Amino acid sequence: MTTLTTPATPPSRPSPTTGILQISPGPGSWVTVCEEDRLTPGRGVAALLPDGRQVAVFRDRSGRTYAIDNRDPFTGAQVLSRGLVGSAEGRPFVASPLLKQRFDLESGRCLDDEEVAVAVYPVRAN
Repeated sequence: MTTLTTPATPPSRPSPTTGILQISPGPGSWVTVCEEDRLTPGRGVAALLPDGRQVAVFRDRSGRTYAIDNRDPFTGAQVLSRGLVGSAEGRPFVASPLLKQRFDLESGRCLDDEEVAVAVYPVRAN
């Protein structure tokens, strides 16, 4: 008599775990934005905070995340999340898609006009 056996099921491979990305709109408060792996390196996304402000969230190609105001201070349009991400002298920036001013992703300072800046927000992944 022959016994039939079913082949062993290969062990399942654990899926990569990613953290939940959060932004701090103010001292002691954190707002969940999305899963970290939902961000495409070199591109931004817009997130709406509970108070109605829009934040532009970016992940650079090294995996570091940043959050700044989404409002372009030169035009008033909520477009910085659609800007081009790059670096100048080792500093990460986003260039506005409208008038192309560059904003430092770490400090919010405009690299093309020292008198202009956007707010930056702390970011963490849990």
